Amino acid sequence: MAIYYMDSSSIVKRYIHEIGSAWVVSIAAPAIGNDIFTVRVTSVEVVSAITRRTRGGTIPSADAATAIATFKNDWQNEYQIVEVTEGLVNRAVSLAETHGLRGYDAIQLAAACEIHNLCAAAGLPPLIFVSADTKLNAAAISEWLMVDDPNSHP
Repeated sequence: MAIYYMDSSSIVKRYIHEIGSAWVVSIAAPAIGNDIFTVRVTSVEVVSAITRRTRGGTIPSADAATAIATFKNDWQNEYQIVEVTEGLVNRAVSLAETHGLRGYDAIQLAAACEIHNLCAAAGLPPLIFVSADTKLNAAAISEWLMVDDPNSHP
């Protein structure tokens, strides 16, 4: 069992076939028993990413509807959700200033840092931060997180 924090760029690969999708599906499969954390705003980002692909003509509407329905079910049953609190937002502001991150990316990293600290305090294995965003991964490494990019697993 491992503990993963997955941002939206990695979670969307579970529902839309892209480079790294098979790897994401394998680590997120409930039967494997990994803990998958993400922050509340990820739900908006994933649905938005799928919907934009439909509007852009890269996936059919029916496939997008199926992907969104599957994601919504998994969201309720398979992910451990980090809530957005004042403390999390304050940490995100600091991370945005330090690393020049976009807003939601800073929130993703702040949530991962929070879970990482909880894991360390509880003597659990280190959190693995999973993202397909190169800049966000560099910031996560600067914050002492272990990082894995699903695009490295074609």
